[in-house]
Amino acid sequence: MSLFLSRHLAIPCLRQHGPCTGVPVRTGATHTIPPMRRSQIPNKHWNPLFRKERAAKFLKIELVDHEWDRKRARDEITPEEVKEKLKKMGIKPASQYNEKPLYISSTGALLDAYVPPEGDGKASLISTAGAKQVGEKVKGKGKTMSSIRKFRSYDEDFDPREWVDEALEIYIAAHRALADGEHELMHKFATEKAYPEMMNMAKRKTIRWNFIKSLEPPRVLHARHAEILSKENMFGQLTVRMNTQQTLAVYDRFGRLIHGSETVAKDVLEYVVFEKHLANIYGTWRLHAKIIPDWMPKREPGHLTYRVPSEAPPKDAIEKSTGQKDDKEEDGEKESIYDRFGRILGR
Repeated sequence: MSLFLSRHLAIPCLRQHGPCTGVPVRTGATHTIPPMRRSQIPNKHWNPLFRKERAAKFLKIELVDHEWDRKRARDEITPEEVKEKLKKMGIKPASQYNEKPLYISSTGALLDAYVPPEGDGKASLISTAGAKQVGEKVKGKGKTMSSIRKFRSYDEDFDPREWVDEALEIYIAAHRALADGEHELMHKFATEKAYPEMMNMAKRKTIRWNFIKSLEPPRVLHARHAEILSKENMFGQLTVRMNTQQTLAVYDRFGRLIHGSETVAKDVLEYVVFEKHLANIYGTWRLHAKIIPDWMPKREPGHLTYRVPSEAPPKDAIEKSTGQKDDKEEDGEKESIYDRFGRILGR
């Protein structure tokens, strides 16, 4: 009541004489008294039934933080804050560089390719050519043994004298897959370099290949290893000399024989290169390439079949034939007698 009277008395005083010092005026904020809450009783529903259903009625919605988006648009947020935000949201932070995955399963060339000596398999050790072959073999012996020791660091049980049997099996399996047209199986026995070379000109052809026997046991002549892009990415290559007996016949799409024979067997001397990805624990030896020396005689080319175009007859023959026909027709017309209806009466 006193506060109400003081307010009414202060209004006319302020209008007439300005601010009055004798009338008290409240200018401070009213002190808020916190409500009394009972801390003893828990804040739970009186009925414990359907507690999960009542909780499901309320959905916690995460509102979009527009202020954070504005700061990010102005580049005011550090990369650490962005990474923390994405980690909180359960999103894997994106890398700052765009690098495509690269996998090198084989090399595209021969590592220090082996050069077969001229007259291999023909020159005896007593002759000059045979002694020269032995001397050249001793030169590359050190690098070959060093590479074999490197192979054993990845495979302790590796022995080139026993491995040649596996090399012969890989050689036979790769060529049988080519003859049978099993292209997917060829990737298991041939590298990415050897596959297109083996499939060259093999489209719409029928290949009949058969391995008969080995004239000489295969042996390892050359071994090399190399690092690709990094020291851990190691590749190894082995050159194997194979002297075998085989039959080969190639037919075109019409079934005509264009190369070889299915009955006549031939002796084949080859220098086959096998490769393995040593750094890959699941890597296997595969056929990589074949070394064809310059002194080796060239193979017989295939007899390709094609359609022979029909030749046009010469102009003189055409004129003579047409002249004879005209003469015969004129003679026939002269000899024949026609009636008024165009019917032949007699000749």
